[in-house]
Amino acid sequence: MSEQTLIEAVNLALLHAMEQDEEVVLLGEDVGANGGVFRATDGLQQQFGPDRVMDTPLAENMIAGLAIGMAAEGLKPVAEIQFMGFIYPALDQIISHAGRLRNRTRGRLSCPMVLRAPFGAGIHAPEHHSESTEALFAHMPGVRVVIPSSPGRAYGLLLAAIADPDPVVFLEPKRIYRLVKEEFDANREPQPLDVCFTLRSGEDITLVSWGASVVETGEAATQLAKQGISAEVIDVATVSPIDMTTILESVAKTGRCVIIHEAARSGGIGADIAAGIGEHCLLDLLAPVIRVTGYDTIVPMARMEHLYLPAVDQIVTAAIQTMEFE
Repeated sequence: MSEQTLIEAVNLALLHAMEQDEEVVLLGEDVGANGGVFRATDGLQQQFGPDRVMDTPLAENMIAGLAIGMAAEGLKPVAEIQFMGFIYPALDQIISHAGRLRNRTRGRLSCPMVLRAPFGAGIHAPEHHSESTEALFAHMPGVRVVIPSSPGRAYGLLLAAIADPDPVVFLEPKRIYRLVKEEFDANREPQPLDVCFTLRSGEDITLVSWGASVVETGEAATQLAKQGISAEVIDVATVSPIDMTTILESVAKTGRCVIIHEAARSGGIGADIAAGIGEHCLLDLLAPVIRVTGYDTIVPMARMEHLYLPAVDQIVTAAIQTMEFE
């Protein structure tokens, strides 16, 4: 095993999937000759040729439509959208066709496609390059939404997404593309979808997060431990459908919960998790559920971007507030 970054893990997963299954094809803007804007597909066109790693025009609606057509005919396309802020022209294809194909054809056709996109703030990019609108896709029936939080998680979840018979929107937190390195076993084994991962066990409070914010959440848990507070850290990973069982079991044990995400607060997935906790764990709660989130604004430009993102001290403050509730 060797240390890999998240972007290297994505590349490695794509490589292994293409080696194992000749039906796996890649398409997107600059994914071939240039290896993608973040180099996620670097070297793959040279290895597998332009028939399996295809550069497309700058047309996101067309990219999604092509992927749906390929999937319906038996291929396993992995389409890349350069940034999440450019994905919106493809929404019609995803919600009207990709998510409905199995139901529309009464199971005769499926749509085994993956739509990859870098997302989130934190790299000093313009606002269209810094979106965190995963809740849009989580509201689409028939579409899985997966967000890795580490290199090993990205590797295993992407392999599982490619093997899934239904459409998966795979959102990659670009803030940690190269920020985090990790040793993991690149054994071509997928990790389970639709499952929350408990990264750290605790007894006093549950911290729930996903994507890049898992990094700050883990750091907050370490700081809380120094103050004698034992925090359980849960990585949601698949934000649609959510494995509420793992979250509810944790909250029933700790009686307290803080939910952390960088997406805007209103209508966020955190609100849905909080509602589920309220429905099923009301009598177990020792304090109200608190959310630490981004703001209901456009992501600010570079000089103020750090003010938008949930920080370690905000998470620690929220956790202590929850612990002190009477």
